[in-house]
Amino acid sequence: MADHYFSASPGGAERLREVEVDLGGRTIAMRTSSGVFSGDGLDHATRHLLRSLELDESAPDRVLDLGCGWGPIALALADHWPEAEVWAVDVNERALALTARNAERHDLTVTTAAPEDVPDDLTFDAIWSNPPIRIGKEALHELLLHWLARLSPDGAMTMVVGRNLGADSLQRWLVDEGWPTERLASAKGFRILRTTRA
Repeated sequence: MADHYFSASPGGAERLREVEVDLGGRTIAMRTSSGVFSGDGLDHATRHLLRSLELDESAPDRVLDLGCGWGPIALALADHWPEAEVWAVDVNERALALTARNAERHDLTVTTAAPEDVPDDLTFDAIWSNPPIRIGKEALHELLLHWLARLSPDGAMTMVVGRNLGADSLQRWLVDEGWPTERLASAKGFRILRTTRA
């Protein structure tokens, strides 16, 4: 079976690349690699999501990057909210190591963890994600419901989903499951969705 970016231990040698990422007014150099999501550089969906961060004026105490990859969202969260406790979660060990190294390189504080290593009693005021749509609808739904339940009472999850990858049907499903979800923005085929507690 071929490795996927959502494999825990991707096979093959780590082929590092240097890329530049705009965190919202500040461009930094980051390292990415083969065997992780969007290993060639910042993908279009995440770029649109990061632009939405500039519009968020909340001040969360604890935030989560769900499916962090090599860390662009986690580092943007830490840069945007320097007082917040930032967690970066991924099943991919290589992705977690890259995120940790990228954060350390730029003196940004990010806690990296596999999903099962996040303490059960931890809740998040904000969750940001370019979710792994390609794991399949059933697995995606299970993933989202698990982490939405970790939102604080006034917390919100903000995510980007391609329209052609089912963004509108995902929004309807979340609403039907009792999670109010609004479309914050739409650009170039991507939807920015925000989900809150009922």
